[in-house]
Parts: sequence; C-alpha cells; structure tokens
Amino acid sequence: MIFAEDLTKYFDDFLAVNGVNLDVPSGQVLVLLGPNGAGKTTTVRMLTSILVPSRGHAEVAGYDVVRQSDKVRSSVGVLTEHHGLYGRMSSVEYLEFFGKLYSLDPNYLRRRIDDLLDNFGLAEARKKRLAEYSKGMRQKLALVRAILHDPPVLLLDEPTSAMDPESARMVRDAIIGLRSENRTFVLCTHNLVEAEELADQVAIIRQGRIILHGTIAGIKRDLLGPAEYEVRLATAVYGWIPDLPPGVELTGREEKCLHFCIDSPQISNPALIRKLLDQKFEIVSFQEAPRSLEQAYLEAVNRAAEEEKLA
Repeated sequence: MIFAEDLTKYFDDFLAVNGVNLDVPSGQVLVLLGPNGAGKTTTVRMLTSILVPSRGHAEVAGYDVVRQSDKVRSSVGVLTEHHGLYGRMSSVEYLEFFGKLYSLDPNYLRRRIDDLLDNFGLAEARKKRLAEYSKGMRQKLALVRAILHDPPVLLLDEPTSAMDPESARMVRDAIIGLRSENRTFVLCTHNLVEAEELADQVAIIRQGRIILHGTIAGIKRDLLGPAEYEVRLATAVYGWIPDLPPGVELTGREEKCLHFCIDSPQISNPALIRKLLDQKFEIVSFQEAPRSLEQAYLEAVNRAAEEEKLA
C-alpha cells in the first residue's frame, strides 16, 4: 500500500530526508519515531503529494506520488500537526465543505457526518463554532475530517497530542477499529507507549535517514538482547538448580525468584517450565521481564550518535 525507494528531499542545500526506503502492506500500521526536525513530517508530505521528492520514487495505494498526485490525494486521509480548522464554521459545515471537495454523495455525506460525530463524542457540539472547541475536540474533529471519505491510507501526525487520557484512548480505539486488510496507517508520534500499542512496523528517523526499521519485537531483540524471564516461586530456593534446556541461561536469583535469559522463548519456555515442575518447584508466576520501546529507541539513537562521532 505504501512503497518508497531512495526517497530524498533537499531544501536548497539542506538535506531534510535522505534515501528513505519503505514497504508497508495493506492492513499494517507503520509508526515513524524521531526527534523534532528528523524528517518525519517531510516524509509524510512527500507521500501525500504535497512535496515533490528531489530524488527517489514512491507509490501510495498503487499511485505514483509525482505522476498521479491527484489520485494519491484522493486515496489518503491526512491529520497534520496544524489542523487548519475554520473557526467560524460549525463541525457539520466544516465536514460538509470537505465532503463536497471529495465529491461525496450528499445523502451518504449526511449519514457519514452523523455517524462520525457520534462515534467521536462530538454530536452534542455539532452546532457550536469551531473556535469554541477545546484542543482535544479540535483534534478529534481533524481526525474525523481525515477519515470522512473512507480512504485506504491514513497518515496521522501526532493524532493524540493535547488530548486528555479519555479522549486519547478514544482516538487509539478508533485507529484500532479502522484497521482492516484494506487500510494502512503511517503514524508519527512522540508517544512511545502509543507506538508500542499500535505499531506493526517501527521506523526510527534521525537527521533525515532511517537508522532502524522493523517490528517492535525484532527491534527490542536486536538492541536489548534476548528476552529475559522472571520465575516467582512459592517457597525459597537455595543451592542446586536443575540442568537448563539449551538456549536458557540463569542470570540472577533471589530468595523466591529466578531470572533467565532465553534465546527462543517459544521453544525453550515450555521445556524450562517442565524441568522446574519435574523438580517440584512451586511456580507462582512465569513472565517476561518488561522491556519498553523507549529503552530500544534510546539505545538506537545513542548508537547512531556514537557512529556519527566516529565517521
């Protein structure tokens, strides 16, 4: 659904995006992570045919972002950092305006507006001027505008910024609900907990180039090492530990707790549990030690900074 090869953008002599490669199939969420100024927004603007690449090639929903820019724009829904809401309009007037731009059938458009305003908790404020909306309400309305024409590709820049926890939860649930085999997301966010919940793929961008790209599980494994597991026991254990299965290493122990480093959990975990039970260990819990995307992200950025110093 989204393909980019050597996507590059210069602004005069400034290199904003440097050789980005992406391949996002239908039904997946790609999260772009990186500091402000890393090139995330510029990448999104090229994918939405707002900016013309200086070099490289990209297709969105099967359309070339340069040669078929009108088709691309009709196939994407975009939530930008600055929404461009018209303060004198009501939400209905605002959405009707955009529905006409997308040439939506008037009867369908009215039903669609009613359904979306209701789903996002904005129905009671439908007659208010947008200038009276809170930041969170404006954010939700901007997202409604992005999905109004039911596009196959959604590109969302900080979709839950300025929202209270309840509203942010509503938007994340809406994104989860919108996921389907025929819809793809690109999500820019600084909220790493949000990224971990929603992402199928993560791309970390630094100084215009992708320094790491993969699944969250793969990124954690590559940057933080094999998974670590904690076994809590009903009674204290001292001294002898049974022979461990291949790929399992005892890395720490407390009075009623054992810590293991495990290369292939799907293979080794069942064998380890059987071994412990055979030796009459009374297991209270067996769980993976939490390792956050934030830890992996910071490790990736630090490694990239060290490599830049040595270059």
